[in-house]
Amino acid sequence: MARYGILTSGGDCPGLNAVIRAIVLDADSGHETFEYVGYRDGFWGLVYGETIELDRTVVRGISKEGGTILGTSRFGPYTEPDGGPENIRKAMDRLDVDGVIAIGGDGTMAAAARLYGDGIPTVGVPKTIDNDLAATDYTFGFNTAVEIATEAVDRLRTTGNSHRRCMVLEVMGRHAGWIALYSGMAGGAHAILIPEAAESLEQVCAWVTSVRDRGRSPMIVVAEGFTLPEMDEAHSHKGLDGFNRPRLGGIGEILAPLIEEKTGIETRATVLGHIQRGGVPSAWDRVLGTRFGFAVPELIADGGWGQMLALRGTDIIRVPFSEAVGHTKNVPLDLYGEARAAFG
Repeated sequence: MARYGILTSGGDCPGLNAVIRAIVLDADSGHETFEYVGYRDGFWGLVYGETIELDRTVVRGISKEGGTILGTSRFGPYTEPDGGPENIRKAMDRLDVDGVIAIGGDGTMAAAARLYGDGIPTVGVPKTIDNDLAATDYTFGFNTAVEIATEAVDRLRTTGNSHRRCMVLEVMGRHAGWIALYSGMAGGAHAILIPEAAESLEQVCAWVTSVRDRGRSPMIVVAEGFTLPEMDEAHSHKGLDGFNRPRLGGIGEILAPLIEEKTGIETRATVLGHIQRGGVPSAWDRVLGTRFGFAVPELIADGGWGQMLALRGTDIIRVPFSEAVGHTKNVPLDLYGEARAAFG
């Protein structure tokens, strides 16, 4: 009987539980010789050997639930004194765990690739609401985040129209503006500002003024990683996260008073924040997470250690970690140009 450990690491994401459920259910239908445990709180559980048993009764009905039943963290398996491959291997041997299934984004995949390079059997499943992980067309969680952000655009538009205000919605997106682009296009935003494309304050104000002059209330969607040309880096005033990266957030609050000052239009900013991560996953994310989960046991059975699952078109494929790690999937400028043509 082979025994594998599942962990969810990094930011939580709608659809994580669907993946866990599908992996475990496969043990009853396709790979009866596989057993699974869940590592608590990401790589912390891997390092310290903290697990929960996973079987059909534990995962029953969880695909519709948000978050992750295993817990998650930004704990790094190499950054803590008790980490490193030797200690991790000892913890795995103590629990009779033969390999690791890591579900996460770029940081998680980078750690998983390093573990594999150090001799620990590891496979990956991609997740991030930002949809910025290379080698896969889409990650689960993205669709839910876009739906939430689009609803926010729709709601802000009604209050903006009532007061004849310019409304600025800030959404997540450190390096890539996928959520801003998709929700902005879906909601008919008059400007979409993303990290990949610098736009001047003068241009933004020109769009806002054009909308006002037509008797409408301007709606702007901005990704947290957007910078004006004169900014050296994305706005941050919240310190560092668990990976020593600046905690982004607040560019909307920077833009709103500048727009009001230059255009004379009353402007308000809303930061959507972690609402984008919470709540039940969309049907799309439940299905994609389930498909990824069902593909994991086959990957393991084929000895596909050192690989990550990915979505290409409608197919679930396998790619080496090297294709997925360290390559941000940015919004193509021609795609942004399509949306930009309708701004103002």
